[in-house]
This record gives sequence, structure tokens and C-alpha cells, in this order.
Amino acid sequence: MADLVTRQDQDGIAIVSLNRPEALNALSPSLFVELRNHIDALRQQSDAIGCVILRGNGRSFSAGNDLKAMQAGDVAPHPAFQAETVEMIEDLPQPVIGEIAGHCYTGALELALACDLLVCGKGAKFADTHGKWALTPLWGMSQRLPRRVGIQCAKEMMYTGRVIGGQEAFEIGLANKCVPDPILSETVLQLARDMVENSWHTLRADKMLLNKGQEFGLKAGLQFERDNSPGRASGEEERLSSFKKE
Repeated sequence: MADLVTRQDQDGIAIVSLNRPEALNALSPSLFVELRNHIDALRQQSDAIGCVILRGNGRSFSAGNDLKAMQAGDVAPHPAFQAETVEMIEDLPQPVIGEIAGHCYTGALELALACDLLVCGKGAKFADTHGKWALTPLWGMSQRLPRRVGIQCAKEMMYTGRVIGGQEAFEIGLANKCVPDPILSETVLQLARDMVENSWHTLRADKMLLNKGQEFGLKAGLQFERDNSPGRASGEEERLSSFKKE
């Protein structure tokens, strides 16, 4: 049986791919178990991996939660497992880029929102369809979406279930870039290369300070930065700023 999630490393970049293309990478509990195993490994490998790309094999990032798999008896280890896994992606020390092609619906959108940056193809389709199935968010939609696009855009997306395309996703700030579909993977890989050419020590520090800083008001956030910024790298960590894998 093929792996439900695959990983390929190149030049300090880990490319993690959802691998159920025949099911539009629907998020089954079993897929989440494999995804968490990769995330656990990456968390321990910040000296070898400077940036992570999260993508889907085939024509879609993911069509969302796999209700059929759950109905067939595929269950997660515990009820909060998926939500915890999404949070673990957000908390990785390395920056994470979401590469979004095709569908990115509901649970898949919650997964994508855990990424630091999103780059989508023009053919990408984003939607929160919880309301179409009488479901409610459990993996972070109500918290991460408004922080990404603003409360008014988040309300419209969540209340209507409307599908928005790649260009609109860029215009509302959901995606950092929207590019022609044929160059999506190339664009994401180059963005990751641009990151890993910089100091990995700084990348990790920037991510921690930015993410944690969102929990404070301005004055408290400024104090948090002064108290917690790790300062200049020294010794072995300085080598990472020019790291090139042979």
C-alpha cells in the first residue's frame, strides 16, 4: 500500500506531500497519523531542514475531511488528534509554505492556514463548507482564518460557504502569491530556496517572535521581543546561514 504522506528532501528543504490523488487527497484519519509522524520528525531536524513545503500530489491540495473514511470505521487515535496535528504544523520551528493547487476545502483550508505562507495556482479553489454539512469548525478555522484575512472576509467565507479562486485569495490576503498553475511548484520551491539561503537561526527566531507576538498588544509584544529574541547566532549555527548540501 502506498504511503498516504510522502517526504522528499533537497538542499535543506523538506517537501511533504499528501498522497491520495485518486481521492483528491481527502483527509482521512489514517492520513493524519502519517502526517503527524512526518511533523514529529521535522520538529527534531531543524539543523538539517530549514524550510518545509506542504502540498498535495495530483490536481488538488485536498478536498477536505474524508467523511466516507470515518463512516467506514477509520478513526483518529483520539478526538483532538487532527486539531493537535494542525497546531503542530503551525508550531514547527521551520517556516512552512503551503503549495495550493486545485481544491482546498474546509478541513484542508484549516490545514493550510497552519502554514506560514500560502502560494496558490490561479486554478485553486478555497472554501469553508462546514455549513453545507451542518458541521462546525474544530481544527482552527474560526481563529486562524480571521487572523489571515480579517474578520469581515472570514465571516463571509464561513457564513456563505462560497468558493473563491486563486486570484481572489491573493487579493484578500489568504494567499501570499497567485501564479499560473504550470509554474506553481517551481515558484514555491524558489521561495523556499530564498529562505534557506538566509540564516536558519534567524528564520527560527523570526517565526517564534512573529507567532508568539500575535498573542500580545503592541506594548507587551515589544517587551516580549526584547525579552525573548535570541540574538546573534554563534559557532555552529552561523554555518547554517550559508548551508549548501553537496
